[in-house]
Amino acid sequence: MQKETRQIRILALDLDGTLLDSEKRLSEVNRNSLAAAAAKGILVVPTTGRFFGMMPPAVRDLPFVRYAITVNGAQVYDRETDTAIVREELPLEKALAIMRYLDGFDVIYDCYQDNWGRMTQAMQEKAEEYAQCPHYTKMIREFRKPYPDLKKYLAGQGRDVQKIMLFARDPAVRDAIAADVKTHFDGLAVSSSTFNNLEFNAASAHKGRALERFAAHFGWTLDNCMAFGDGLNDLSMVRMAGIGVAMANAAPEVLAAANYVTLSNDEDGVAEALRHFAVVG
Repeated sequence: MQKETRQIRILALDLDGTLLDSEKRLSEVNRNSLAAAAAKGILVVPTTGRFFGMMPPAVRDLPFVRYAITVNGAQVYDRETDTAIVREELPLEKALAIMRYLDGFDVIYDCYQDNWGRMTQAMQEKAEEYAQCPHYTKMIREFRKPYPDLKKYLAGQGRDVQKIMLFARDPAVRDAIAADVKTHFDGLAVSSSTFNNLEFNAASAHKGRALERFAAHFGWTLDNCMAFGDGLNDLSMVRMAGIGVAMANAAPEVLAAANYVTLSNDEDGVAEALRHFAVVG
């Protein structure tokens, strides 16, 4: 489905598996394509499960990136004003109840709050065993503040939570939780960004809804948006955007929902799709 370039005002781009290659690098080809789009006045918006400060510097520090959809849509962040345009968080009591529920499974979990990660220290010390990937282990080590008891800390300070994330040693445990958790908690969005993790947000906090609200902030609609993704946490924005683009390496559900399937994240698929739709030359 072709769209006229003049209609596209926002490029929403997932990072891992989409804009970044398998080594978590931003290629020169993709960077140059985004710079060319930005020069036309198109907003380049990283769209990630991470909080803003956790994004790779190669993306976070791009001079044309002002806004980011973060924490799976729980926040749309404006770096220039250091404010949140959109905020959708898990109420504290629900977050604590989810954590108590997860205590019954062989998992480690953490939460994002106030744009930083927080975690029980004993769980953080098991990062290698459960995350099973150097990339995710590194994030757990560097971007989680440890506490003797995360639930006790959260209860004591009384603020809501942006996201809860778990890692399971056995992917079957992950699958069992995914199948069961919504029977215990309503108003919950459940997504995944790798084979053995789950991420819990408020039901209203997903990338598609955040993109819709962000576009409306400027008087635009989803028809003015082009969204790129590969994982299940990208599905809503790929489905809802005027042009939804799936990477060749995307999950089957994302491939099925997309208007267009581009090359893989290791083949500069973002740049290829921007050329295909004549967003850039």
